[in-house]
Amino acid sequence: MDENKVAEKIKFLAECIRIQKGIVENARKAMNEAQESANEGDDNTEEKLYNSYREEMHNKRDMFARQFELAMEDLNQLNQVVTSKEYKKAEFGSMVETENGVYFISTSLGQIKLDNKTIFAVSPLAPVYKAFEGKKTGDSFTFRDKSIKIKDLY
Repeated sequence: MDENKVAEKIKFLAECIRIQKGIVENARKAMNEAQESANEGDDNTEEKLYNSYREEMHNKRDMFARQFELAMEDLNQLNQVVTSKEYKKAEFGSMVETENGVYFISTSLGQIKLDNKTIFAVSPLAPVYKAFEGKKTGDSFTFRDKSIKIKDLY
């Protein structure tokens, strides 16, 4: 196993975790702010108007709570990636180097630039992943009517 590529993967995973923690924190803040807004204004004399506003804030809180929950699930997934495993095929936790770029199969964070290199963090549910799932180094796959070759897996 190429130690430079493993080191790159470890560094990239750390960056993904940093980004995901930010997403979790933003969702947590938004959820708490919506709850605080719902709790404010108890002295409002127009009860009907206040109840409508409070209900809207509870709905927002519930929406942000769901986003928080999903963000935590993604963070937990990232924490399950094994960087020391030698990957023989494209699967969760692998980095797939193709002619079109490098894909990190983990969570859907999109395009991330680190050390002048662009890597695409994609979910196992992403269509591009489905196109090369289970493929090995040297295999080709078709995505958006284009044949793409896998150059390396790590």
